[in-house]
Amino acid sequence: MFNPKPTSKVVSFTLILLISLTFIHSTPTDQQDADDIDDLLALDEQEDNQPSQKPSSEADVLTKAQRIVLELNNDNTQKAIDGNEYVFVLGYAPWDVRSAELMPRFAEAAGCLNELNSHVLMAKVDAERYPKIASSLGVKGYPTLLLFVNGTSRPYTGGFSSEEIVIWVRKKTGTPIIRINSVDEANDFLKKHSMFAVGLFDKFEGPDYGEFVKAATTDNEVQFVETCTSQIAGILFPDVKSTSPVLGLVKSEPERYTSYEDAFEKDKILQFLDDNKFPLVTVLTEVNSVKVYASDKLQVYVFAEADEFDKLLEPFQTAARTFKSKIMFVFVDIKDDNLAKPFLTLFGREDSEDTLVTAFDYKTGAKYLLESDLTPSNIEEFGSGLLKGILPQFYKSQAIPDNKGADILTIVGKTFDDLVLSSSKNIVLEIHTPWCLNCETTTKQVEKLAKHFKGLENLVFAKIDASVNEHPKLEVEDYPTLLFYPASNKSNPIKLPTKSSSKDLAILINKYLKEPAHEEQHVTKDEL
Repeated sequence: MFNPKPTSKVVSFTLILLISLTFIHSTPTDQQDADDIDDLLALDEQEDNQPSQKPSSEADVLTKAQRIVLELNNDNTQKAIDGNEYVFVLGYAPWDVRSAELMPRFAEAAGCLNELNSHVLMAKVDAERYPKIASSLGVKGYPTLLLFVNGTSRPYTGGFSSEEIVIWVRKKTGTPIIRINSVDEANDFLKKHSMFAVGLFDKFEGPDYGEFVKAATTDNEVQFVETCTSQIAGILFPDVKSTSPVLGLVKSEPERYTSYEDAFEKDKILQFLDDNKFPLVTVLTEVNSVKVYASDKLQVYVFAEADEFDKLLEPFQTAARTFKSKIMFVFVDIKDDNLAKPFLTLFGREDSEDTLVTAFDYKTGAKYLLESDLTPSNIEEFGSGLLKGILPQFYKSQAIPDNKGADILTIVGKTFDDLVLSSSKNIVLEIHTPWCLNCETTTKQVEKLAKHFKGLENLVFAKIDASVNEHPKLEVEDYPTLLFYPASNKSNPIKLPTKSSSKDLAILINKYLKEPAHEEQHVTKDEL
């Protein structure tokens, strides 16, 4: 599955690095670390006895949250893992940009969990400073998140915002559902959560409620809440019916409330969430990119500048409603090189600033391009064709070159059919890329062979740059690759050894020319 994973912008790197260094330096010294677990408990008790004060700024909140995160070292790691039922560990490297991006969110999540009286110990380990400790915990890359339950680790599978971290941790440590008992609790909950699933049950028991709990426990991303009164449910989900059981999904977007209309079965509830949890049009960000790439839905992407997309949002939302649960619509800011360029490169448009609409089927690896005007009807037709599987696939191609007088023809995606597959001649095709280390040597060999065989009417030498040209019948993974296409059977090209000498290649070519009773051309090693 295509999964472009860009690096962060240079502009943001400096800021992120400063945050990272502040975060790292704010942790206790090695001597203090050994007693940190006990100190944390004492700190919590002291804070509980202090009068409530509103933090002066977000920085104060972050600083307080950072103190809650235990820095693991050689002395305290085993004590932390063995002495706590739940330990959530972040393995990081100070120089890693992704680690620097995640650490403030991790600290904020730690603060939220502390306010919720969670029994999870939040800890982090500098894998560069303590490589043996990191390795023993199972940290193999940066950043790595692991939850230890009674000493046994399990990988993190949630999102990477602080809210998503909190939801995942609570679900995996025994709190998959939040129970709302009053109007004040409901209003307070609405201030803190942008997306959630709400269930209304007369009693928290029975088969329907059991399936609701199973779904809440299985799901890793959506916060589940429950209540037993219609008044409270109405605050959370105004479209709620008067009779229970009721399940609804709430999102902070135009299609804010979505009712569940099916039977209460775990798998059906999970499918409902998967079909509806994304906005009608998802704005791709570094934070949500992993979830977007992991979706197995068909996906339509619009690449445009933010101001231009504002004009397109309504028709795309209309199309998204039409294909809801089947196609995900995604907007990418074309100015964001980290997110946009990996996609645009697939279409040979990495330097373009024009609005572009594309589609992907990650199951097959197929990609598509909308080449008509961006009207609502064309967008809907594009989505319909994608869903029905009738869209023509997109293949990259350079402009058609002028091969007049060339000893070696330059093939592009658009000319592969005519000059290779439909040609009545035998073709020797060199497939290369700019980054290929050995391509230059093979190119020189092909030039030498083309010069030697010059004048032979039934043999053509050609080359194609696979980095900017594609064709469904050209599936090559290694570069350079040399293929011999016999005139009598273009569907079964013969792979030539690129590590052979020019003389040996000439002998092979002569052999393949003779097999289908073509004009013979005898070449000896002394002739080259």
